[in-house]
Amino acid sequence: MTVIAPSATDHAPGKASAGGAGSLALRALMRNRLAVLALTLLALLLVAAVSAPLIAPYDPNAQDLLMRLRPPAWSDGGSGAHLLGTDQLGRDMLSRVIYGARVSLLVGAGAALLAGVIGTLVGLTSGYFGGWADRTLMRLADVQLAFPSLLLALAIVGFVGSGLWPVILVLGFTGWVSYARVVRSEVMSLRTRDFITEARAIGVTDATIMRRHLLPNVMAPLVTIGTLHVAAAVVAEASLSYLGLGVPKETVTWGAMLSDGQLYLGTSWWVAVFPGIALMLTSLAINITGDALRDVADPKAYRR
Repeated sequence: MTVIAPSATDHAPGKASAGGAGSLALRALMRNRLAVLALTLLALLLVAAVSAPLIAPYDPNAQDLLMRLRPPAWSDGGSGAHLLGTDQLGRDMLSRVIYGARVSLLVGAGAALLAGVIGTLVGLTSGYFGGWADRTLMRLADVQLAFPSLLLALAIVGFVGSGLWPVILVLGFTGWVSYARVVRSEVMSLRTRDFITEARAIGVTDATIMRRHLLPNVMAPLVTIGTLHVAAAVVAEASLSYLGLGVPKETVTWGAMLSDGQLYLGTSWWVAVFPGIALMLTSLAINITGDALRDVADPKAYRR
């Protein structure tokens, strides 16, 4: 008896059709001009974050009190040496915004990856085995959902301490529930399919079934959820840094810049506005990309 995974039969009758579906999905994504714009912005942010030491005009923590609170270059009193102006300690705003992207993207991607791994393992176990395992894991998810995510993150960070990696771990461990619920739902609908029944009949182990037959079939929704979770983690990190519980002060973050700039909104608006714009555009671009990926993952969306 030969077991055929759904990727070869149920979902993709052949390599050509699979390639055709992928081509249709890619063309549908490229037709979405807003998604292309969002992807372009994210690519530029990623390049800026990776090459920050090369493109930033100044050290983000270098202070020059003689240049403090200088407005942007296009404003009266501005200087071409500081295109976005300087903050209350004379630090270059453009350099700080560029370096802030490194922390935001790293925290967002790291937290989403960790939450995705935990949630996928929980969802696979819960949906495949059912019974007491399903009840126990889902009640644990319900308990976590009973706490506001940001409040729970604040409590954990306050207990374990602040820092870049503690923040990633905290946001990862507090964000796995959405992954687990989606994976559980998909696995419960797949575990009664013929290819799973046949695999069990010939003695394929449960771990192999989950790894080779179930996991590939839940990757599409996982990618969509993961993309949206990156945006949520970026905002959560900025919120923690704004409250002084994120990464250390010497590390440049958009949330800490917002916290410092709130005192100068009436006189030096650029200190808070530029990191706020960067945070808003990043979150917006990630959310638009996630929505586009969700639409592309639905065959009906690009076959109309």
